[in-house]
Amino acid sequence: PLPVKREVASCSCKPSLLTPVSEFPSRMALPSLLSHSRTRSSVLREPLRQGGLRALLAPWDPPSVHPHDRAAERACTPPSTGSSPPPLDWTRLGSRTISSGAGMSLTQYGLTNHTLTSQRRSYWTLCPQHSSFGPPAEIATKEAQHSVDDSFGVQQRTFGSAAEPIQRNPDYSVLNSDDVSYFKSILGDNGVVQDKDRVAVANVDWMGKYKGASQLLLLPKSTNEVSKVLAYCDSRRLAVVPQGGNTGLVGGSVPVHDEVIVNLGGMDKIISFDNVNGILTCEAGCVLENLSTFVENEGFIMPLDLGAKGSCQIGGNISTNAGGLRFIRYGSLHGNVLGLEVVLANGTVLDMLTTLRKDNTGYDLKHLFVGSEGSLGIVTKVSILTPAKLPSTNVAFLSCNDYMSCQKLLLAARRSLGEILSAFEFMDRQCIDLAMTHLEGVHNPLPVSPYKFYVLIETTGSDESYDKAKLEAFLLRSMEDGLVADGVIAQDISQASNFWRIREGISEASVKVGAVYKYDLSIPVEKLYDIVEEMRSRVGDTAEVLGYGHLGDGNLHLNILSSKYSDNILAQIEPFVYEWTAGHRGSISAEHGLGLMKAEKIHYSKSPEAVQLMASIKKLMDPNSILNPYKVLPQSALSPEQGS
Repeated sequence: PLPVKREVASCSCKPSLLTPVSEFPSRMALPSLLSHSRTRSSVLREPLRQGGLRALLAPWDPPSVHPHDRAAERACTPPSTGSSPPPLDWTRLGSRTISSGAGMSLTQYGLTNHTLTSQRRSYWTLCPQHSSFGPPAEIATKEAQHSVDDSFGVQQRTFGSAAEPIQRNPDYSVLNSDDVSYFKSILGDNGVVQDKDRVAVANVDWMGKYKGASQLLLLPKSTNEVSKVLAYCDSRRLAVVPQGGNTGLVGGSVPVHDEVIVNLGGMDKIISFDNVNGILTCEAGCVLENLSTFVENEGFIMPLDLGAKGSCQIGGNISTNAGGLRFIRYGSLHGNVLGLEVVLANGTVLDMLTTLRKDNTGYDLKHLFVGSEGSLGIVTKVSILTPAKLPSTNVAFLSCNDYMSCQKLLLAARRSLGEILSAFEFMDRQCIDLAMTHLEGVHNPLPVSPYKFYVLIETTGSDESYDKAKLEAFLLRSMEDGLVADGVIAQDISQASNFWRIREGISEASVKVGAVYKYDLSIPVEKLYDIVEEMRSRVGDTAEVLGYGHLGDGNLHLNILSSKYSDNILAQIEPFVYEWTAGHRGSISAEHGLGLMKAEKIHYSKSPEAVQLMASIKKLMDPNSILNPYKVLPQSALSPEQGS
């Protein structure tokens, strides 16, 4: 992969923490690990004012460093002062304590990868035989495994959903040698991949849950090439799957049967950047972390931040309307995307690549493609608004006795921290236990705190002393009001990274257990944790249930873990999880999209009239239904008898 430069956050009290961007390690494969990728502008590092809370330095524990990460090693080395670090200290407020966090171990994590190589660059995708982390996952299925040798057939059943296997649409053509020859005439030999091993990688999602049987992977490098490919596929009625970094969780970016895969990773150019207004224009195949590094060097940040930033592509982010960790501060991509260039199913290039903040001339068509998961067109270029990079960042890791305290803490944070609140993440005790067991190099910031819930709060602002004072006052009031039972404020980059590593590593740790049933729900905050407790009652001792997510925007990540996939466990989960969510007027997909997993479940969140209108739009824009078939909408809504 292309090397990625990273900026290590500066800390004014420790000059040694400023590391040249050029010396940080190259980009790793999915997911981007926090210890290497997350950047923080600064951290709260001095003791708080006398008489108030004190953020205290922990005894120095040098982390292990990968041989190539010499910059990280220097960043983690305390400055030479001629004396040892200060001893651990504690300041009591009644029976509650704010203590320092333990240092983060910057360990290089090895992943199993394959590369899909062209003349321009490599494309990183996870090995289908392995989960993204750790040893091969043992997946038990009643159906036979389909190999890439299968031209098509009944899709392998996935335990991510209780849906029955989907039959291949007989109206689609079957790929032949003439088709391959035509694609080579457009893309060249390097842009047409038929090697079974390389195609097999693109056939499987990163969790190994969804597997298609495509025999062809196309690697276009321009909008014109995408246009020619789609025009031909539409004329031949060859089904197509648009693919970016393949980091999705609902089977939206892999084939169901023998669809042609069109991967946009070769379209990775930054076209322009307006450093006055912070407007970035780029191609859809740009990796999110590359864009983050670029705009941060210009004094801005991307409005989107994900744990998969090291592999996900901006076109895929927009096509799935990805949420992420900065949603509470900067909102959704609907509010940050200014313009798009999209290739429609028939090859028409729809140029909406404006950089205007205001354009009130008719229908704002770009919003049709934000969140449509490649079912209406393939995004090829993007213009996006990037916020200014703020110099002051503070991170706190807190514990609460009950979920009600978490809710009240969120309300208090919004009122007290206001404009500087940039993240409010919550995790239950089971998440912390899982992270401590399965994540390498992480430390429990509150090792003696047997509390039920944990909250990570981040603030970003322009005035360090002002931001610090607001956070201090907020923490004091919260502890006095009994909302916070225990807590810690990051003293340096290592500790701040450790806090974030715990939160972002939950998904990684879950995969190491074996089988994971993942649900991404949007639920009113006051009811958000109720479904976790009800799910525990339903599955009993047969599985472990975790609840975590973005409390600031009502997004719950519900994970059910077991040693292997089981029909019995799935029957306890579905359709209960969808019925419960619908009964509380929530959404069955907060940010992951519908993909294959939830296409037939859309009625739990949308009315029949809304679904039929979506189907009408699909039929109008893609009458042959070649774009990402079997995804997003139920097949019944797209059947000919439904009309247009």
